[in-house]
Amino acid sequence: MKFLKRITVITGHYGSGKTEFAVSLSMQALTIHEANKKTALIDLDIVNPYFRSREQRELLESKGISVYGSVYEEEIGAELPALSADIRAPLENNGYNVIIDTGGNDTGALILNQFTKYLTGNDTTILTIVNANRPDTGDIDGIITHMESIEKATGLTITHIVNNTHMLGETTAADIRHGYDLCKKVSDITKKPVLCSCYPDGIINPNELTALKENIMPLGLYMRPTWLK
Repeated sequence: MKFLKRITVITGHYGSGKTEFAVSLSMQALTIHEANKKTALIDLDIVNPYFRSREQRELLESKGISVYGSVYEEEIGAELPALSADIRAPLENNGYNVIIDTGGNDTGALILNQFTKYLTGNDTTILTIVNANRPDTGDIDGIITHMESIEKATGLTITHIVNNTHMLGETTAADIRHGYDLCKKVSDITKKPVLCSCYPDGIINPNELTALKENIMPLGLYMRPTWLK
């Protein structure tokens, strides 16, 4: 994960696993980023009322990770699209590594336009999360169209691709290898490198993924309630 910079922006299709990736990355930040910096997770998903990273505020804050997002910290107002005014604090503080979880598709990514001045420098990595098992990102054209729509909506340039091909608890190593092969073809066309391939910790044995040339990253499955199992 050596390509990650101080600010990491996470975009992707609905259902691609952006939020799971954001929370897992935050939990692993001390081993990925500079250990002398604090970590902040900014939840900018005001489109989807489900699977928001701020739902794990208590867990994240117990690990020393600051969580920013809705002005409403209680779930009674969680669905209202109101962002807290203090979101800019970690973006303006070089003592923080910042992970930004956006809403799905170009619609969800539009909110990044409010923060463009923080995201166009050399200290920002912009990722798109790809689940090759989603209908709209199941082939090369679909993935590229999706990426281009996010770039057009935000004026930002995606720097890396993350392979997060999964089928929830039914994920197999073959799913992940298939997703990597597809992401690699997109990478060859777009010249945007594959940052890593993700696997659900406890479901996939990482030894089954040794053939993948890029990094592999375990996902902690923090966002999956029991009713999805």
